[in-house]
Amino acid sequence: MKINGNAIRIGNVIEHKGQLWRAMKLEQVKPGKGGAFAQIELRDIRNGTKLNERFRADEKVERVTLEQKPYAYLYDEGDYFVFMDNETYEQIQVEKDAVGEPARFLQEGMVCEIELFEEEVIGASLPEHVVMELVEADAVVKGQTASSSYKPGILENGVRILVPPHLAAGTRVKVNTQDGSYVERAKD
Repeated sequence: MKINGNAIRIGNVIEHKGQLWRAMKLEQVKPGKGGAFAQIELRDIRNGTKLNERFRADEKVERVTLEQKPYAYLYDEGDYFVFMDNETYEQIQVEKDAVGEPARFLQEGMVCEIELFEEEVIGASLPEHVVMELVEADAVVKGQTASSSYKPGILENGVRILVPPHLAAGTRVKVNTQDGSYVERAKD
């Protein structure tokens, strides 16, 4: 499917220079002179190399349509994560680099979307949010206001995040898997 260069979004997979690339970072630029363009950091899906490209609004690029299937996370095996199709019980391996930073929130049995292009696994997406227990939280400093202050906390998987001062260890919280930020207190 052909799209305009300014319609590319983070996470889109495009075909460019005969290879498949995933848009990792995006900046819309509107210079004082000349037309607007999108400055995009692309990562090659197969070998991980990075490329910075400019796409003008009137340029056409080929957006690749990926097949997405739900798979359950099983375990970590070296440089790979092993997932299983809950219907066929078929197991597949996904490179850790294809999952990226969100991998630190993988939990056994978690259902993720595996992305396939012509039957080749090219990535995995975790659910947008995950619920985890806060195992350690610093004490509240007296006189600290609740408005925009956060304190450090550690989740059950060892990841450090910033949480509101009223939360204590043992509280279950909802966390954004993309950037590791606190979303809200989990509803039990």
